[in-house]
Amino acid sequence: MNVLFVDGYNMIGAWGFLNSIKQDNLELSRIKLVELLAEYQSFTNIKVIIVFDAYQVKGIEKKYSDYKIEIVFTKENETADQYIERTVKTLINRSNKVWVATNDSQEQWQIFAQGALRKTASELLQEINDAKKHIDEKVKKTREVKPYNKIQLSPDLKDILEKMRRGKKT
Repeated sequence: MNVLFVDGYNMIGAWGFLNSIKQDNLELSRIKLVELLAEYQSFTNIKVIIVFDAYQVKGIEKKYSDYKIEIVFTKENETADQYIERTVKTLINRSNKVWVATNDSQEQWQIFAQGALRKTASELLQEINDAKKHIDEKVKKTREVKPYNKIQLSPDLKDILEKMRRGKKT
């Protein structure tokens, strides 16, 4: 199994477009991050786990799934780094490949020591953009090959039907 842990607030802070959204609406920046990573997960078949600090927030650890992505808010007095390090230890084995996306150099050394690989915020963003380009190309090719209608219509007949649909006389 391939797994990618993402330090959520680290990515939001590193990616300018999400950081600017965060200034007005933190929740919206988290939603946008989840949406981007959901598309990436779907394209790469790498399980994505986004971890958000709840370090200074009272409460218990919260986990849920959205767009088939696991989203974790750490428990009180636990950083995203601590959660990721603890969880990576349980996943590292011969059949699992684990990456951690963070710009925190100390965290990168910690996960290297455990056998995981790292991605910087810019590397992950580039991979997301590359995946999006591939998806867009596939969609474009599919549209070129497959007709929009199940029935092939001549251009003249399409015009007549379009006029009828709009209520114009033919």
